[in-house]
Amino acid sequence: MGMQVEAPEVNRLTGMGTSTATDKEVLSVARLWIRQALASVSQGDATCYNQLLQDLNNIEVGDPSQEAAFVMTLKALSQSVSSINEHHHGSLLSFVLGMSFWNFSLDVADGLVEVIINLVTSNGGLVDRCLDMLVKNFLPPSCGLPLFMDSLTRRLILGGLTADQLLQKKTEQLARKSEILDCVHLAIQQIAELVPTASLRLQPIIIRRMPHRVIHKDWNALYVENMLRVESSAVGEIIGSTLLMAVVDRLIEIDVEIKWEHILHEDSSKVYIFDMEMEDDEENEELGKPGSESLGGVADKMDVLMEMTLEHLKICADEGRLPQVYDTLMHSFQSTILNTHKSKFTQFLVFYLCSLAPKTCGANFASMLCDIFVNKSRPRNTRMTAAAYLSSYLSRAKYLPLSVVSASLRRLVDWCLQYLPNHNEERKPVNPGVHGVFYSACQAVMYILCFRMKLLIDDPEQRLLLEKLPLKKIIEHKLNPLKICLPSVVEEFLRQVNAVHLFDVLGFTSSKSIIETEESKAFGGVERLDMFFPFDPYLLKRSDRFIRPNFTFWSMVQTPVEDDDFEDTMIVEEGAESSDDELERHTYSEDFTSDDEGNSGSNKGFPEGQSEDEDFDSFEFSMNKMSITPKHTESRMPSKLQVSSVLTSDMPARVKNMPARLLPNINDDL
Repeated sequence: MGMQVEAPEVNRLTGMGTSTATDKEVLSVARLWIRQALASVSQGDATCYNQLLQDLNNIEVGDPSQEAAFVMTLKALSQSVSSINEHHHGSLLSFVLGMSFWNFSLDVADGLVEVIINLVTSNGGLVDRCLDMLVKNFLPPSCGLPLFMDSLTRRLILGGLTADQLLQKKTEQLARKSEILDCVHLAIQQIAELVPTASLRLQPIIIRRMPHRVIHKDWNALYVENMLRVESSAVGEIIGSTLLMAVVDRLIEIDVEIKWEHILHEDSSKVYIFDMEMEDDEENEELGKPGSESLGGVADKMDVLMEMTLEHLKICADEGRLPQVYDTLMHSFQSTILNTHKSKFTQFLVFYLCSLAPKTCGANFASMLCDIFVNKSRPRNTRMTAAAYLSSYLSRAKYLPLSVVSASLRRLVDWCLQYLPNHNEERKPVNPGVHGVFYSACQAVMYILCFRMKLLIDDPEQRLLLEKLPLKKIIEHKLNPLKICLPSVVEEFLRQVNAVHLFDVLGFTSSKSIIETEESKAFGGVERLDMFFPFDPYLLKRSDRFIRPNFTFWSMVQTPVEDDDFEDTMIVEEGAESSDDELERHTYSEDFTSDDEGNSGSNKGFPEGQSEDEDFDSFEFSMNKMSITPKHTESRMPSKLQVSSVLTSDMPARVKNMPARLLPNINDDL
């Protein structure tokens, strides 16, 4: 014996006078009654139809007996969909397709799915509305977003539902996330199997309903989670690439909200690349804890979404879908990431994906960047950006074979060599803007060798290739790249060249070659492209676990031991009057961070006696700890590059130790 139904309930539905009925009998009677109600509307009698609508609207959520009766009504309705007409029964369709699975029991949700599936099979015109209803259930109505709010929640809010009560509903609804989303995605899959065009029709619906980037991270993350779930499903075989690209676009939108703030004056905004990388370890440990607000709401949202997307890429690789996903990301990289000025984090999706297949994806990405750079049909800025990406990628990707590095270096050098003959007769003062592509290539070569010189020299085969590169011919040309490129890169490059005796560098060590000149400042224009290294240390702590194992920090680079004569030449020619300690140049090794703890200039706390720093709040202090600036710049940098020599005295002391920081917008998340 099934569920017992009291006589009044049966009489209300059918007019029968029996006292009890089985589930099968109730379903049969309910189906008959609903069909009569639907048919009577077209005949001009809407009495039964209006009664049906009233009964559905009066369902009390959480009442077991009413929900059980509602499930039976939904089953009967699912068997009567052939009688539903959009013109006559619009109110009924609006009610059913406006419901949220999150507000009802799983039995009710299953009943709704049955109605939806039967609707799309009986009426092709309802496919889009049914798919839209399912996508609407990607988020619970407690998110408070109008696009995801059902009629029941709207009525509760109009009836006086408070913010605290809505928050409580959020907690209750998210506790059921797994079972609700399983139900939603199963329905999407069933519709896609029944309607061949459903997948293509689903794609614009998902894109259209994406929450705005300023919406709270919980809802952006949950929606992206659903998008990635669709991407990895059978439906994703048709629309997966578009959805993944939409996720990348969303990441870029949030990424650019996190601003690079240069606290120093324009004439002191140098990038001290080789003496300053902040890594992590004990002093930043609290920054990686979930819920940390040190980066602000926008960056925290970025961190959550990056972690989710990186995890998805890992799953794709495990499932054997890496080639397809790589192609999608490359398309997204060229159309979105590459041309987004100074994106800070999104490009690490490509960095991580390449780490999963270094010999294929990793090598192909380097080759693609070279292709973009040498392509004359590409815009100048795109080619310069490609050079920056290439140099940063080859320097930082721990997983890349040396053969990939040397092959890319050869292509850059060959291009530079072909460029020079066309400009041998230069007589006018050099205009860095005119030759920006050339200088970007020169800087890329020097930057890569700063990181890879010792590895290349220690490998007999690669050393031979390196020694054959006509580097000296390029840097001694009238275009004078040493004068234009970033001084810190030039200096470190010359130091290492001298150490390995690649060629004689003493003729290139005059002050005019390595002190930042007006021409150097002009390189890259107002935006200072010379300061852009796309794969600089990754500052998002939650998602950093995917990047760190594959990333080369400068402290890991074993640079060649330099010639003392070279360093002395650099010092004397600059007329420096600093102490030996100030002029000491540190040769980095794997234990770089071991001597940080005792350094009074580290950023582990506010230095004593710096009252001018008191106006910095805890958020700013946390950002200082995550800065890529050095913790001991003044004690380890040559005097010409010391921060104190270029800062005004009225700047806070802690600012003087921070040439550049990454700061997010601190506007509250909506």
